[in-house]
Amino acid sequence: MKPAARREAAQYAQQTYELSERRAGRLIGIGQSSLRYRSRRPDDADLRTRLRTLAAERPRFGYRRLGVMLEREGISVNHKRLHRLYRDEGVAGGL
Repeated sequence: MKPAARREAAQYAQQTYELSERRAGRLIGIGQSSLRYRSRRPDDADLRTRLRTLAAERPRFGYRRLGVMLEREGISVNHKRLHRLYRDEGVAGGL
């Protein structure tokens, strides 16, 4: 079970059974720091839509070449992040 799912289960236990945060965490088997964790990852919605439109215009281009096109537009993206988004969007075209 992933930490996000454990967090949700602990929150459910807290609300449903009126447990404290500590007890709910102990019941589910998750530490307090993991229970209180909030992701700081920025929203990728704009980048995802731009990547999808570029990939639709140029179906034969891979993520590296699309990354160059994004850089020319002034959008700087780490290559690992770009590859993850490219894979998640399922825009790999080709023949």
